[in-house]
Amino acid sequence: GNLRNKEQYSKSDLEYTKKKLKEQISLVKSSKKTFAKLEKQTITSEEAVTEANNLVEHSRQGVRDVEEEHFAPFREETGISDLRAYDEAIGKAREDFVKKRTDIREHLAKLTAKKKYEDDKDFDTKLAKALKKKTNHETQLKEAEETEDKLLSEVAEVKAKLADAESTLKQSTEEEQAKEEVVREARSVLKEAEGDYNKVAKTMNSEESDLMVLRQKLHETLQKARVDEVELPMLDAEDMDEDEEDEAESSQVSTSRSSRRNSTQSATQESTASSQHFSQREDSKVVKDRKEAGKVDFSTMDEDLKMRRSASEEDKLRKKFEGKISKFTQEIEGIAPNMKASDAFNTMTEMVKETVDDFNTAKEEGRKANEVFNKVRKARSHKFNTAFKQIDAALKIIYTDMTKSSKHPLGGNAYLSLDDADEPYRGGMKFNAMPPMKRFRDMEQLSGGEKTVAALSLLFAIHSHRPAPFFIMDEVDAALDNVNVLKVCNYIRQRSDDFQCIVISLKDMFYERSESLIGICRDVSSNSSRTLTLDLTKFDRKSEGQKRSRVGGEDAAAEADRSPKMPRVVVGAE
Repeated sequence: GNLRNKEQYSKSDLEYTKKKLKEQISLVKSSKKTFAKLEKQTITSEEAVTEANNLVEHSRQGVRDVEEEHFAPFREETGISDLRAYDEAIGKAREDFVKKRTDIREHLAKLTAKKKYEDDKDFDTKLAKALKKKTNHETQLKEAEETEDKLLSEVAEVKAKLADAESTLKQSTEEEQAKEEVVREARSVLKEAEGDYNKVAKTMNSEESDLMVLRQKLHETLQKARVDEVELPMLDAEDMDEDEEDEAESSQVSTSRSSRRNSTQSATQESTASSQHFSQREDSKVVKDRKEAGKVDFSTMDEDLKMRRSASEEDKLRKKFEGKISKFTQEIEGIAPNMKASDAFNTMTEMVKETVDDFNTAKEEGRKANEVFNKVRKARSHKFNTAFKQIDAALKIIYTDMTKSSKHPLGGNAYLSLDDADEPYRGGMKFNAMPPMKRFRDMEQLSGGEKTVAALSLLFAIHSHRPAPFFIMDEVDAALDNVNVLKVCNYIRQRSDDFQCIVISLKDMFYERSESLIGICRDVSSNSSRTLTLDLTKFDRKSEGQKRSRVGGEDAAAEADRSPKMPRVVVGAE
């Protein structure tokens, strides 16, 4: 489109120039004819002037002869040799005399007029006005002196008040410093209290975890007793009522403690599904286990067994009791063997064993799945953060290069930011760009050209992380002016060694800096589209060959390798 308009303009300019050339040629011919006529008239006029000069000279000589004949007796009497010089000297003296007389008369007239003006002046009136003005000034001076005295007295009062205020301020400052000292001491006491509170909270958390383990063990023990059909010693009705009252009071205290603890600590800690309900006092299973355990009579238990033990000691004690149980079982079987009871026991034991095995298997699979999930999440976050940091660093450099100019050598600034840096997939990402000599603003408030430059910078920054084989850009320069189009062209030329770029554009700057041109037009004869191609590298090679011929002796292949590759540009036009 632009080339066609330029062609039509050039044709019309050529026709206009041809018409003007014809007019100028005809004007030159007529000027030559007129010049020839004027030359003839000039020659005739010069001859007439020469004759007139000769006539004038002859007349002047006749006048001089007549003057010589007329003034000869006067010159002999006076002894003057040159009457013309005498006449000139007399005339000059007369002119000087007349000029001096005129100057004297003018000066005299000025003095007379000045004297008359001074005589007409009324000095008495002016003197009276000056005296009156002087009196007024004296009166104003006295008033000013009185005002000054009043102001000085007011200034003295203000200074006294200022001194009082300064003393009050000093006293207030001392009081403030004393109060600040009290505040610092209170803050130190508060800090120590917070430290003690944190220690107590840690102790409570440790006790809670131990309590959770004990609740789980209690649940497993009661469940195993039910499965094994073990009859536990139970309390009487009165003892159970007293235990229920104690349990209610302890539940109220524990509820208040748990509410305060839950208000101070976060609830984001991960735990498995199998043991989660044991950390909650009001859970149905925990309440049920507590009620069942409250009915058990522990008075017959040895005091040594009621003491808390470590895990290894508990294992030893469990093995000891299991040995006693197996021994009692053997004695019972020897006294009264019951084959059906043994089969039933074996069946229940197998069921319990299978259930426990399934539970352990599911627990192990859950743990492995959780580990795999954590590894995948960690790897995903690591890859994302690595790519994000690399793209952000490349974006700052690319945007600075694309906005740099002679007026703004530092260029602009662009960066990426995450809404959630710890878990980037839970939030979004924000892209901010600040063009040169402009304050920070949102991306929506930038102009179309500034948005285009920022978007291209982000695109090239992403390409620097995962390079693509080629780019296709569809009229990305539509909102850019010539300066920004030139910057984009130069950047694509710099990066043309890394990728091929196909640009659909209507700007001349892309044509001039491309490696090849492909035009799309309409073929009227076939009523379809037609493709026109032009390889611009031929012209580059021709210019390079001329340079090599001037320099001499350089290898053509090496010169071709050193020459920069240009981006391919596709131009759409009809």
